Amino acid sequence: MMPVGGPFLSTLTDFRLGKMIHARQIAQETGYQDLCLLGRLHGCAHLPQPPSAFVSLHPLGTLCGALRRYRRAIVARPPILSSIPAPARVAIFGAAGYTGSELVRLLLRHPLAHIQHLTGTERTAGLPYGSVCPQFAYASVVGGSDGEPDPVARLPTMQRNEEVDLSRVDVVFCCLPHAATQDIVSRMMRDADVGGYALRVVDLSADFRLFNTAIYAQWYGGEHRAPQLQQEAVYGLTEMAREQVRSARLVANPGCYPTAAQLPLIPLVQQRLIELDDIVIDAKSGATGAGRAAKEANLFCEVTEGMHAYGVANHRHAPEIEQGLSRAAGLGDEGVVVRFTPHLIPMARGILETIYVRCRPGVRATDLKQALTKQYAGERFVHVLADARQVPQTRHVRGSNHVLINVFTDRSRDGAIIISAIDNVVKGASGQALQNFNVMLGYPETMGLEAPPLFP
Repeated sequence: MMPVGGPFLSTLTDFRLGKMIHARQIAQETGYQDLCLLGRLHGCAHLPQPPSAFVSLHPLGTLCGALRRYRRAIVARPPILSSIPAPARVAIFGAAGYTGSELVRLLLRHPLAHIQHLTGTERTAGLPYGSVCPQFAYASVVGGSDGEPDPVARLPTMQRNEEVDLSRVDVVFCCLPHAATQDIVSRMMRDADVGGYALRVVDLSADFRLFNTAIYAQWYGGEHRAPQLQQEAVYGLTEMAREQVRSARLVANPGCYPTAAQLPLIPLVQQRLIELDDIVIDAKSGATGAGRAAKEANLFCEVTEGMHAYGVANHRHAPEIEQGLSRAAGLGDEGVVVRFTPHLIPMARGILETIYVRCRPGVRATDLKQALTKQYAGERFVHVLADARQVPQTRHVRGSNHVLINVFTDRSRDGAIIISAIDNVVKGASGQALQNFNVMLGYPETMGLEAPPLFP
């Protein structure tokens, strides 16, 4: 455990908060949200009353007011963590892309994650991260390499992948292109085994999502070069695989379209409520889904004021969706075939999927909604809308890890229409990766992901 330190320690000890409040958090912000977080970590319902003289101190007066509000508001609950551990040491490979930079944004708000390494290309190696991703030029990082709070510390300088000392890293997020990732992850795992240190990886590429080597070769144009790891990897659709993710060494983070499709469809397939031979997925995504690399198809004039289908009949997310549904149906890695067509629409982020299904005999659309409502009743991120007329919208999940789902009766016989909305960069990529990170390390699953959607 990292010792609590910093200028606030002696005062906080008077309130018996020294063992609870990390100096990292206090140095960064002394607001109500941090205290709510600590309550969730420790189940602390009875914080001692701070002395009145403490109220006048600045900036600790903010903390004091928050303490009082928190003490009145919090509900008693059992501890989740017995103590606050040292933050996990994190490396992000491919930190300059959309998913990598989104992970940086999310991890900066995570109290138990310390970003130690950010990697990029030969062109960006050695550059300050803020010069590569200017939105982080003034981002402060609490906690330097020695673990002491430093409110003016900056994010690490960009490095090449091979410069990272993985023996000093707990978790790697891989945000690299498919095909390249399998060699890098294979080398990471081999070095960890030889060096005798523990290393866990969350891979955001497609390299470990398909478990059948023949299907992978068919869709990705070559044999998988790390088939043993391909079999070891856990497919990290978090709400469906928590127990497997918890003990995983390598998590294959799902694709964006498959996340939006499988969350509503898997429970219906498992419960035999829909026909497996008549599933149509009409999907639309913002331009971030195509990545940050400079391509003609991604230019402003090519994207704006229009929309178009792409990957028609051969998009690589189709076999990923089919694998998940086939396994849910007990058919192995294939057996369910979907008609899936994605479209690019002129917005930065968001996915909206309209899914057409046919109910099995005796089943109605209302039964589908009831099943999904029951399935996700206790979930923090997946929401089945209660209002039968409310249509999920991408603007209502933008910048968040939330999923909105609703089910509608189709005019066709036995038909139902399911609509799901996610942010493709968050729940469809980096947010779900952080959700899996939390599960892997035994942290509260929502940690670092509780910010509401951005609106407008």
